[in-house]
Amino acid sequence: AVFYGLRAAGISEYTALLAGTAVSLADTAVDLARKRTINPLTLFVISLMVFSTAVSLLPGDVRFLLARGAWATGLAALWFLASSFTRTPLVYLLSRPLLEGRFGWPADWDTLWDRMPRFRRIWRVTGILACASLLLDCGLRILMAYTLPVDSVPILSTALSAATSVLLILTVNIYYQVTGAARKWSSFYAGAQS
Repeated sequence: AVFYGLRAAGISEYTALLAGTAVSLADTAVDLARKRTINPLTLFVISLMVFSTAVSLLPGDVRFLLARGAWATGLAALWFLASSFTRTPLVYLLSRPLLEGRFGWPADWDTLWDRMPRFRRIWRVTGILACASLLLDCGLRILMAYTLPVDSVPILSTALSAATSVLLILTVNIYYQVTGAARKWSSFYAGAQS
């Protein structure tokens, strides 16, 4: 919205793209100042914002700046992959507030995490699936940035984000249904409370 508003006002493509980044970074800084804590999710968001801003400040043409989103998407992919092998994968942290005890998922994920290797495995696999989809998104963003008309790339990037999200959500939900993880009454959880 910032990009297109500034473009309509006659501002250059480069300046409009930088302004959009600045607005996003300011919003994150205000949120951090309010909460005064840094958890893994906050660290993830801050690292993407700082990286994106740093890339924005590198010398280059407008197409390089448009490709900045691809590099940030690539960094996010690496975060998902690396966190898949930690105590708390990023995808687990993002999913927990939305799914724990809801939509057929069981409650008390801490107990399930501690007692069930297969429960931990579904979140690690989901993190790897997220990484793969974000790397595909990254490649498509680079292709768009260097081949399409400049003014069409921001809106198409937004559409690509939506498409990537839908594809990933469909894929992981099929995976959760096949494994039984999304149904607390399935055999996937047999013996979990013993």
